[in-house]
Amino acid sequence: MKKFFSVLLAAVLALGCLTACGQSDNSNTLRVGMECTYAPYNWTQNDDSNGAVPIDGTSSYANGYDVMWAKRMAEAMGKELVIVKTDWDSLVSGVMSGALDMVIAGQSITAERLEQVDFTTPYYYASIVTLVKADSPYAAATSVADLAGATCTSQLGTIWYNTCLPQIPNANILQAQETVPAMLTALDSGAIDVVVTDQPTGLAACEAYSDFVMLEFGGGEGDFQVSDEEINIGISVKKGNTELLQAANEVLAGYTEEDFTRMMNEAISIQPLSQE
Repeated sequence: MKKFFSVLLAAVLALGCLTACGQSDNSNTLRVGMECTYAPYNWTQNDDSNGAVPIDGTSSYANGYDVMWAKRMAEAMGKELVIVKTDWDSLVSGVMSGALDMVIAGQSITAERLEQVDFTTPYYYASIVTLVKADSPYAAATSVADLAGATCTSQLGTIWYNTCLPQIPNANILQAQETVPAMLTALDSGAIDVVVTDQPTGLAACEAYSDFVMLEFGGGEGDFQVSDEEINIGISVKKGNTELLQAANEVLAGYTEEDFTRMMNEAISIQPLSQE
């Protein structure tokens, strides 16, 4: 019996050591989730050029505006950065479960998301734009009303699809696309007339597709009506993780809106012309 308890104690101590070691290892990493298919916020590439970072569990690399911020966050916190490629619909649940420490993925700071996760102050302010092809009858549109009757789509689970498209009079709204590249392909193929997205995505799309035209309606009555919370982009962390939230906000506090624009322009300039 004495020998049994000695063996049991040794096993418990060993398990405790493994657990503690695991917790220590985890505390030295910053696991950041993003789609890696959402240029210029984030994308996948085949090498580490332009400062790209390996994607966990793959032979590919991630780059883009979100990766720039992820690197800054990890460096400021003294942690090793781990980029985790995650489907858009799984980003919030990944943070909630603890599988991800934070999400940097072009997420709007909406009231619905705030019920599930905590957000930093904005790391970008994104206006809404419309993409059409240059030879489209909608290319001359100067307001949302001018898009009447258009066949359109956007990305699943976004304000572009849920809030903006229904504002187009008599719109033929097709099924939402799972990724940004999918919605851009639909426009390029002629399957749709209109894509609604945010300005950085629109600018990046026009770099990749020479026959795309980006329409901006000025933000007044003729534009899509959205709230600030829907166009302010933030970094999400697990609800109640005030330490990580504060640390991230301290990093952001060292930058201005002009810095955000400069970094986004840099991301657009180095994006690949096609996404995986």
